[in-house]
This record gives sequence, structure tokens and C-alpha cells, in this order.
Amino acid sequence: MALKKPSFDSINRSLTKRGFFLFVKVVDKYAPDRLLLFGLNFLDKRVPNRLISFAIRVVEKLASNKLRSTVIAAVDKYVPDEVANSRKVCAVLAGVGKYIPDEIIPPESTESWENLRTKFHIPKLIASRPK
Repeated sequence: MALKKPSFDSINRSLTKRGFFLFVKVVDKYAPDRLLLFGLNFLDKRVPNRLISFAIRVVEKLASNKLRSTVIAAVDKYVPDEVANSRKVCAVLAGVGKYIPDEIIPPESTESWENLRTKFHIPKLIASRPK
């Protein structure tokens, strides 16, 4: 009788689930609310919109549509619900994710991006890009 080896996908899923679960536990236990609030306020109030727009343009140029699509699909598929249930992690993801414009999301990843937006409570982009 031959032993059935677990598939690469199941091993990958298990490792990412454990890794994210550990990350959520560490953030929930050791990251103070004031530090997270300071980081988000710093991003909102002190980082100029030009710098955020520049970072978006760099990602748009350097990361191909296929890479962006793969990352979005992987996050949608492998990030467990425990991450979405963490108030602190969701707040940070929503605080950073609101600056990601819909224009840089590849068309084939629109559904996965909407799933992530719903899962992590990411609002729409606050400031539009300069035209």
C-alpha cells in the first residue's frame, strides 16, 4: 500500500494559515492600539499625496499585470478568516488598502479584489490621482 503524499497546494495552504495565524496572534497581543493608530494617522496626515501617487506609479511600472493578479489571487485564496477577524490587522490593511486605486488592479483580478475589499473592510480610494 503506497502512502499518498500531500499535494503542494495543501502544504502551502497549511503553512500560510499557520504563519498568518501566528502573525495575527502577535499583532493582537503585542501591538498597542496607540502605535497602530499613530502609524495610520502618520500615513494619512504626514505622507504627502505626491509620494503616495509616486509609489503607485512605481508599482504600476515595475509589477506586471500578471504579478499583481497572482498576488491578489494568492491573498484571496490563502489568507485565512482569522486574519479578517482581527480588529487590529483589518484596521491596518484597510488604512493602507484605501490608497490602492482600481486602475492598477488587473481586469482578471477584479472579483478577487472585491472579495478582499469586503473581507478586510477596505474603503474606496480617498484622494483621486492627479490627472
